[in-house]
Amino acid sequence: MSTDPLVLRDDVECGVVMTAQDRDQVLATSRRIEELGFDSIWVGDHVSFYVPMLESLTLLSFVAAATERVRIGTGVYLLPLRHPTTSAKVTSTIDVLSGGRLDLGVGVGGEFPPEFEACGVPVNERGSRANESIEVLRKLWTGEKVGHEGKHFSFGPVALTPKPVQEGGPPIIVGGRKAPAFRRAGRRGDGYISHMCSSEMYAQNLDAIREHARVAERKDVPFRTDCFIFTILGDDYDAALKTAASTLQMIYNRPFEDAARKYCLLGRPEDCLEQLRGFVKSGARRFVLSPLMGLDEFFERAAKMLPEIRALR
Repeated sequence: MSTDPLVLRDDVECGVVMTAQDRDQVLATSRRIEELGFDSIWVGDHVSFYVPMLESLTLLSFVAAATERVRIGTGVYLLPLRHPTTSAKVTSTIDVLSGGRLDLGVGVGGEFPPEFEACGVPVNERGSRANESIEVLRKLWTGEKVGHEGKHFSFGPVALTPKPVQEGGPPIIVGGRKAPAFRRAGRRGDGYISHMCSSEMYAQNLDAIREHARVAERKDVPFRTDCFIFTILGDDYDAALKTAASTLQMIYNRPFEDAARKYCLLGRPEDCLEQLRGFVKSGARRFVLSPLMGLDEFFERAAKMLPEIRALR
């Protein structure tokens, strides 16, 4: 009898991050991702950041209307920046309108403090607010009349209907790179999504998540194991590294060459597949590729890799 509290999938999937920022491109890219056979479409999230970014749940609603099959997800939604009742209502609506296709990746952010100030949220409360918000989401997604008394949020009995299509609500997939995120994933999450992570780190993180799940006495938890990875597919590794480092420096406003070398998916398909194989051995079952290159070339190369990625199980 297995003592692992987490039940991982056997099959390997692959999704793509939406990088388009205007109406026509979002429509075209969403449909292309689905037509090429990818499994999911993901969006990033910030209220304000160093680069322009559409609001994530609004964008996902638009993506849901443009597609029929692919799952849609946030990678990741900064839960502490919003009131959880509003988040519960919007995500319920997206799940209904998408036919039950939403995965809610959540995180705490903090790398851009001005957006916390703009939202009236103390940045040092982001962890405790995220934990309590997950509790509120799960209560409200039942569709029953519920109340809540907590440190940050309190309200009397209220029902949010219609409730999500997915039983219990959309899977909550916890993102993060530090110990509190692993604790949150193990004790409260339906999955884990990595960010800036090697395959060796991924295995260590998943072990920590398992231990937290054991401490919480969770058993037989169907658990998503996702790997978010910035990607440039090409024949010249050095050129790919240079482009990845400069692009990520622009996005995050700090030097990125060392991190790009360690954590990005760069270079020839065969080398990239070997890197992905390491993640599968460490427990990852769904890749979320975030292209840092021209989309036409990315789709041409990535679509050819799809069968081999799925064969990594």
